[in-house]
Amino acid sequence: MKTDNTPVTGIILETRKSNADELHPVKLRVTYKGNRKYYTLKGLDKKTLYMSSDDFDRISTSTKLKPLKIHLGEIEKKAMKVIEEMTVFSFEAFEAAYFSKHKDANDLFSNLEATAKQFRDAGKISTAVTYECSLKSLKEFTGKEQLPFESVTVTFLKNYEKWMLTPRTIEWKTKSGKTKSRTKVNGRTTVSMYLRNVRTIFNKVNPKGVEYPFGKSKNGLYAVPKGKNTKKALTQADVAKIASYNAATGTLEQQCRDYWLFSYLCNGINIKDLARLKYENIHGDKITLIRAKTADTVEEETTIDIMITRQIRRIIDLHGNKPGSNDQYIFPILSKGLTPNDEYRLIQQTVRNINDNMTRICSELEIARATTYTARHSFATVLKRSGASIEFISESLGHKSKQTTQNYLANFEDDEKTKWANMLLPEPEI
Repeated sequence: MKTDNTPVTGIILETRKSNADELHPVKLRVTYKGNRKYYTLKGLDKKTLYMSSDDFDRISTSTKLKPLKIHLGEIEKKAMKVIEEMTVFSFEAFEAAYFSKHKDANDLFSNLEATAKQFRDAGKISTAVTYECSLKSLKEFTGKEQLPFESVTVTFLKNYEKWMLTPRTIEWKTKSGKTKSRTKVNGRTTVSMYLRNVRTIFNKVNPKGVEYPFGKSKNGLYAVPKGKNTKKALTQADVAKIASYNAATGTLEQQCRDYWLFSYLCNGINIKDLARLKYENIHGDKITLIRAKTADTVEEETTIDIMITRQIRRIIDLHGNKPGSNDQYIFPILSKGLTPNDEYRLIQQTVRNINDNMTRICSELEIARATTYTARHSFATVLKRSGASIEFISESLGHKSKQTTQNYLANFEDDEKTKWANMLLPEPEI
């Protein structure tokens, strides 16, 4: 008997998306505790599978489509088998198990490499990059090309964490042959991300005869450190200084400053969402979008409405492409027909450009450094300091829970803390 705690699979047609031929992607849907995630599938030709609604409805009855029906049945069967073999279900562990193709079942490095490749093949570039970085770091730590699961003990993980958090000098040679160096320091967030990937692989492979090293430290196991949630947000006054900064017209500096302001003004959307905005997202005096981060993870579409202010309109008019068709990108960052790898590369380059220019601008203004990450936190925090309710901020950010929103909100400034601390016991009048 199926319950809400039992993952359920299904093959569905994603009709809210379509390609240039007006065909829709066929996806594997996995539902668990009311949450849904969707995974793009490949057809018999190894290409992303698109179909019309009519053909999808005829899969079960059409003789011509019988090979495809068998193919999709095998895909769902594999997903169900992966789920059945999992001791504890999580979407992260399912993805690692489902997409992974192992070269050596007993080698952690092979599993990390294969998992990264499968995520890349599925168009999940950001996730693939985290696995690739985990692999590169562990290879650097061990100096080896293979690492048996039995070598990953509690002591090994503790030593790796200590090594990661210890500053070390990195040297390299330039094209001219000159040796350069820098000090590399990793944070707990990086350690947490890399070792969560290792834990996911352990959970998926469940290597026989190997003692599971992860768990609570009080039980003598290794607890993956939680990334420190550094609350980075600017004050409204600092944002105003950025908006008033005299950037030369037509320069990359001006464009990057305005992209940062656009992100801040548009509910703190990230640069991936900004880059993917199309003119079809504009409806009268507002922008409506579904965050790329959550587009395939919720049971129903959760849209974010952004009211177009004068400042938002100015940035679109100044830096946007001239409207041609509804499916044209607003900003000249992406173009039609890009591969997932190309899209990821262009978005990352845009993020680097913004961060580099904002670092220089903030230095000149003598305010705290503002990155693309800061824009989202600043949006939420300025609203909080202005008296907006958590419910309103949560809806604006596209969060499913208020707790997630709380994690985004920065601390009040020290002078605000001092003000309320002094209220506890006012100094007597002299």
